[in-house]
Amino acid sequence: MKGFMIAAFVFQSIVPCVAIPSSFSNPIAIGLLNITKMKKLPLLLSLLLFIAVFENCSDKKISKTITTDTNNGGLKDHFKDYFTIGVAVSPQALKTDEAGLILKEFNSMTPENAMKMGPIHPRENEYNWAGGDSIAAFAKRNNLKLRGHCLCWHNQTPRWLFADSATGKQVTKEVLLQRLKDHITTVVSRYKGTIYAWDVVNEAISDKKDEYMRPSLWYQICGEEFIAKAFQWAHEADPDAILFYNDYNEIDPVKREKIIRMIRDLKTRGIPISGVGLQGHWAINEPSKEQLEKTLEDFSSLGLNMQITELDISVYPKEHNARERRAADADTVFTPEKEQKQMEVYKTCFGLFKKYRENISSVTFWNISDRHSWLDNFPVRGRKDYPLLFDAQLNPKKVYWEILKK
Repeated sequence: MKGFMIAAFVFQSIVPCVAIPSSFSNPIAIGLLNITKMKKLPLLLSLLLFIAVFENCSDKKISKTITTDTNNGGLKDHFKDYFTIGVAVSPQALKTDEAGLILKEFNSMTPENAMKMGPIHPRENEYNWAGGDSIAAFAKRNNLKLRGHCLCWHNQTPRWLFADSATGKQVTKEVLLQRLKDHITTVVSRYKGTIYAWDVVNEAISDKKDEYMRPSLWYQICGEEFIAKAFQWAHEADPDAILFYNDYNEIDPVKREKIIRMIRDLKTRGIPISGVGLQGHWAINEPSKEQLEKTLEDFSSLGLNMQITELDISVYPKEHNARERRAADADTVFTPEKEQKQMEVYKTCFGLFKKYRENISSVTFWNISDRHSWLDNFPVRGRKDYPLLFDAQLNPKKVYWEILKK
């Protein structure tokens, strides 16, 4: 119809004596009523024909685009024969337009922060269930799988766990292990039957090449025993849950060897560990195809359920430690060059994920879209990053369509 509206204005420019009513309800009728006054009919008919054909083609093109997008079931449908596609969420996100994107694209969720020890168990005799419960309820209503994250970590851990409430002094090993047991038993029991998998222990291995375990307070007070106990108590609380050890920088061969060494030791001792989670916080300069293939090959040799648990690809070169802002950090434009580099890494990753589909059961993105990412504040606070498949308006980026081709 737009084409005919335009045609009416063209008509008026050729035949000035024809008045176009302000209501402009039927431009074709207007032309017919004044057709006898025309002296340039052939030219007008040609213009009308051109506009009508142009609009018809445009409408078909637009209609085809909309149909294609509507028929695309989302990432979860494209990869249904390979692995589930998950996303890290907050309770707040589930109340926004991002909820619709989650339902269209994903079939698994992970609470980004709501079930970590600090948020869910801020004081010894106080649990904050609101955030975790809202995420669990959303998952149940919409038939989404739900991963639990995480039961034991050195970060976002409340200080009361390590301190005697009366003296303020550091607790003994026996007290700390009992507190860990109480926490794991309470949290896992609450979500039994809703959460199918837990990141039981997170990031216990040191990043330093000459150091085995991270010297966290857990390790300083309990030694390695807290790791085995955490898996034991999680299994007792929910025997059906898949229990993961989860860590980052897994593409580094030295750290990877230490992770594998620890897992093999746990398995030898009969500890109920059933999965290994590779976080996948990568960047435009890593991993290379060779690095990632070797990583997946080595972890596959464990014979455990393997999941990519926190995937994102930063558009900046990888940095492993937080740092102060520099002048160059003011340039946060998502340039075509950054886009292309990110696209290549994502394509490499998904090509290999599919190759190792017999070992990988799930791939989870860490956050929903570029509207918000933890990388906006790491390693540089306030530096905008664009690490995901959807932009801030929740539209698929070019990389989305590229990984669907693989």
